[in-house]
Amino acid sequence: MAEALKHFFNEELIRSIGASFQELVPGFKLRTFVKECVDGLDELELIARGRRVAEVMRRHLPEDFERAAEVIVGSLGPESDGGESSGMAPFRYLPHVCFIGTYGLEHFEASMRAQHELTRRFTAEWSIRGFLVEHRDATLARLRVWARDPSVHVRRLVSEGTRPRLPWAPRLREFQADPRPVIELLELLKDDPERYVQRSVANNVNDIAKDHPDVAVALCRRWSKDATPGRQWIVRHALRSLIKGGDRGALATMGFAGAPQVAIAAAEVPRTVRLGATLRFSFDVVSRSRKAQGLLVDYAVHFVKANGEARPKVFKLRKVALGPGERVRLDGRVSFEDLTTRTHRPGRHVIEAVINGVTFPLGAVMARR
Repeated sequence: MAEALKHFFNEELIRSIGASFQELVPGFKLRTFVKECVDGLDELELIARGRRVAEVMRRHLPEDFERAAEVIVGSLGPESDGGESSGMAPFRYLPHVCFIGTYGLEHFEASMRAQHELTRRFTAEWSIRGFLVEHRDATLARLRVWARDPSVHVRRLVSEGTRPRLPWAPRLREFQADPRPVIELLELLKDDPERYVQRSVANNVNDIAKDHPDVAVALCRRWSKDATPGRQWIVRHALRSLIKGGDRGALATMGFAGAPQVAIAAAEVPRTVRLGATLRFSFDVVSRSRKAQGLLVDYAVHFVKANGEARPKVFKLRKVALGPGERVRLDGRVSFEDLTTRTHRPGRHVIEAVINGVTFPLGAVMARR
């Protein structure tokens, strides 16, 4: 992904960033700034390019950090007007965030002011993590205030920046071991009206669930009581990994307690599939209960890995309400086209239905070139 995205940081963009500083710093050497930034830039990926520009910024902005932070804030364009991604445009401020995260740890207040402004244009979810490590209590206190900020971007920073397992960032080991300080912040955000924040809260709880599944389930069970529609969405999204893994507590929280009283019938799975094609299969779920059942039906495909072993990946299918003796026909599909996150290989792929966390074999398909 970074191979394609890295070209966003080209000479034209860097010149634009330098020009925004030139307006605020007397004697700013724009041509030299650009030359130092682009020297060797072709060999660097996206994040490394942001760091390179930040390093050059350190040499060309005022030596006093607090003055440099004022220049950075003064150079910023208008705030983002939406919650979700606006494409690559906000990445313009990646070097600015790298600058604060790298050089601002000894200047807490100036760095907090800068991150408050930056996150309203891009995100400070990476830079804030260093402050959570070096200035834990002060940063948590500031985040408690920001959880009530009028800006959706600032509120989202509170949940996204404290994710114990945030992608593309070092893990917050202290919060992996004890997530209680993070949960205190999430409690302030669990009824946020914006989906942008709700998604971040759910992803944070999903992170916590990977280290403390019982804690995450207990939290979601408590949040489920008298929950608003937004909080209900958070709970469903937060438990997704545990649900896919068949966690009984997570399934019960979502209303799918107990082993399903069902059988599988009339399963149709092709014998072969060509790599790059889409596999389609179907099966019946037949009730064996005298009572109505609520069923969460997923399916698992055991993909062949590079070492020849197979590992299951669970896909969502649908929810089913099944009366006594009833049956329902379900259809599934899975692409064998290579993705950036998954490479497909020849070999035998087992396919299973996963109903309320219980697996039922459907068959196996041989993937061929």
